[in-house]
Amino acid sequence: MARYEIADVETASLGEAPAGADAFYQLGMMYSIGRSVPVDLVAAHKWFNIAALRGSGDATRLRREVADQMSESEIAAAQRAARAWLTKH
Repeated sequence: MARYEIADVETASLGEAPAGADAFYQLGMMYSIGRSVPVDLVAAHKWFNIAALRGSGDATRLRREVADQMSESEIAAAQRAARAWLTKH
C-alpha cells in the first residue's frame, strides 16, 4: 500500500494531478484511528467525506460510523472543512 504524506494532499495545487479517492480514504483512516497522527474525528469525517465524493463506498460507510461518535457541531465543522478544502482544490 502506498503511503500518503498529509502535507502533499492537504496542499496539493490545482496544477498537479488530482488525488484519487484512496488517498483521501487513507487520510480518513489515519485520523479515525490515530495512525501517525492524534485521533481527530472532525478531520477523519472531512477526509472520508472528500473520498466519498470521489467515489469511495467504504468512505461513505466510515463517514457514517465516525459521525455516530460526533456531536452535531463537530459534524458541521467537518462539513465546513471539507467544503473549504474542495473550494481551494
